[in-house]
Amino acid sequence: MRPVFRSLKIGWVIARYRLDTFFLHPSLPWALRVLLYLLPWRYVFPARESGAVRLRLALEALGPVFIKFGQMLSTRRDLLPDDIAVELARLQDDVPAFSSERAQRIIEQSLGQPVTELFQSFDAEPMASASVAQVHSATLNDGRAVVVKVIRPGIDKVIRQDISLLYTLAWLVCHLWSEGRRLRPVEVVEEYEQTIFDELDLRKEAANGSQLRRNFEGSALLYVPEIFWDYTRRNVLVMERIYGIPVADMEQLQAQQTDMEKLAERGVEIFFTQVFRDSFFHADMHPGNIFVSRERPHDPQYIAVDFGIIGSLSEEDQSYLARNILAFFQRDYRQVAQLHIDSGWVPRNTNVHAFETAIRSVCEPIFEKPLKEISFGLVLLGLFQTARRFNMEVQPQLVLLQKTLLNIEGLGRQLYPDLDLWKTAKPFLENWMKERMSVKSAVANIRKQAPEWLEKLPYMPQLVFDALQQSAHQHEQREHQSVTLAEEQFRRARSTRRHLLLGATALSVALLLVNPMWQQTLATLPWYGWLLAGAGWLSLWRS
Repeated sequence: MRPVFRSLKIGWVIARYRLDTFFLHPSLPWALRVLLYLLPWRYVFPARESGAVRLRLALEALGPVFIKFGQMLSTRRDLLPDDIAVELARLQDDVPAFSSERAQRIIEQSLGQPVTELFQSFDAEPMASASVAQVHSATLNDGRAVVVKVIRPGIDKVIRQDISLLYTLAWLVCHLWSEGRRLRPVEVVEEYEQTIFDELDLRKEAANGSQLRRNFEGSALLYVPEIFWDYTRRNVLVMERIYGIPVADMEQLQAQQTDMEKLAERGVEIFFTQVFRDSFFHADMHPGNIFVSRERPHDPQYIAVDFGIIGSLSEEDQSYLARNILAFFQRDYRQVAQLHIDSGWVPRNTNVHAFETAIRSVCEPIFEKPLKEISFGLVLLGLFQTARRFNMEVQPQLVLLQKTLLNIEGLGRQLYPDLDLWKTAKPFLENWMKERMSVKSAVANIRKQAPEWLEKLPYMPQLVFDALQQSAHQHEQREHQSVTLAEEQFRRARSTRRHLLLGATALSVALLLVNPMWQQTLATLPWYGWLLAGAGWLSLWRS
């Protein structure tokens, strides 16, 4: 009965927060508009707040799964109006904790030992509780302080039920709202489904954390806590405990005299390092997941946690993105348009001149501001929104990148309002492009691919022979097909001419039979005349 009650609750929330107003549009069939106007709750619950506020309140009322969906939806500024995206970004994931007894039972079932043997100490009171998991502090038997993340029991069943209902709502949005198809709600739910089920497997988060730690090992920019694999399973994750200052806690940061300018610039540097050096970036870098080390406040270091969402770019995407950003700040809009086409982000048959003009009309007003006030995230958003008018398909990896960039940018300007992202990003991108195009990089790529080439080298003669044989066979097939086609065309033409000859003969005989004067002429025609006429007709037939 739970799915039935859940469906009833969703229906009640839709009515209570008047989400029906999202569907009212002149393009809606008149019968459906009449039906919406006759809904009884329209006259019970007035829609006082804006649609964006009512949508946020509705998602909060529906619980953690819908809240998390709203958080993910807020990052899709390429699909949503700005007011809705901004409002959904305010969603808070504040969920009551489940009992410590159940948490300990899950840990013991997963790790196969009592909590008292696994840990020197275990704090039954959770440090934090979210929609998918909650976190407890503990101490390993060797004295190291750790945090233990435990998946909420039964959450997978709740998520499956809510996902199926989200698909139903997505279908309704798609078919009842004029803007529904453009927003592609079904694809958005599919993306959310994959993301949230990935978060249910803590081994994936642990693997992401290990990779990120390896990428920044020994770095002064970013510290990533150690993952303890011996204590990590699908629904339990044990990780080194960190004691940094929350990045949004300005009072503590200023109290220890942190160099705020360097801290803000290092956040930007970390982002570009992850995206372009490693092609592996933390895609959930909101203030709740970022801390600042208490050591060396004049040379600040970030600490990152929660690695459930990770983004990655292909080498082609990295190159096109870097060249796009550089071309944008050089105001080379033709290059920006051409790069979008070359990358396959927009169709090959796009009118480059029209695309360039559209980009210029969006980007030129941006340069009226000082460079330090230009938002990288909003630049990318403007470019993507313009490209969407030219049938640009949504690129999931670029959406994650844009979301992360907006988070980093907002965080950086909160720490240091005069942060100039271009000052930090330009040298990094230019150096990266030089290194990518250098002889050293080419030699490194050759060395990287050399083992694969050497492995395939013994098979090259056979592959070349097979390719030549296949090419010759295809050539013979094409020649045979050409001859067969020519013969078929000749047969058809000959058949057509014979039909025309027969038709002309029949028509001539009919004319002779109805004309008495021609009949008299034929009667006096000598035998050799008939012979010549017959020979001529037979010659025409054979030809």
